[in-house]
Amino acid sequence: MRYLCIFFLISSFGLSAEEMIIGKEKILPGIDITFEAAPKDKIYPEGVYLEESKTDIHIEMLATWSEGNKFNFPAGGFVPYMDVQVTIKNVNGDEKKVVLSPHINLIDSLHYAQNVRLPGKIEDTYEITFLIKQSESDELGIHYDWHNKVGSYIPSFSFLYKDLSFEKVALTERR
Repeated sequence: MRYLCIFFLISSFGLSAEEMIIGKEKILPGIDITFEAAPKDKIYPEGVYLEESKTDIHIEMLATWSEGNKFNFPAGGFVPYMDVQVTIKNVNGDEKKVVLSPHINLIDSLHYAQNVRLPGKIEDTYEITFLIKQSESDELGIHYDWHNKVGSYIPSFSFLYKDLSFEKVALTERR
């Protein structure tokens, strides 16, 4: 009975089995990264993000502190102040670049994401590159202890995934 209740609770929040895990990575200094393609969604405030009707997929990056990270930060806690740039290229070489911004929902909590119109047909095959680096804004102050033991907030990382089909995700609706 408990599992049935959990199933209905998750279902009521709109968790979609159609989310596609693109990849999982670990980066320094102790961060777990999950890249996903999810069904398009309406994002607020309206007018700031691509309208749901003009979107094919919702690209996401979950960034959380790893279990056992050397700083003892709470495992699973959101890692802010990252600059996440995504390049999506189809088999014909058509390309789109987007920047993922902080988002929040009931399933993933805080994460980086963006509604995206694919640069080709939804049935095309794609490659996607995620470039992660320290935010260039001056909003994050780095204390002496971090600066001396770690240096910059995070180093830059790039991840490339090839031969991806987003068709199933693009044809799925959240509501």
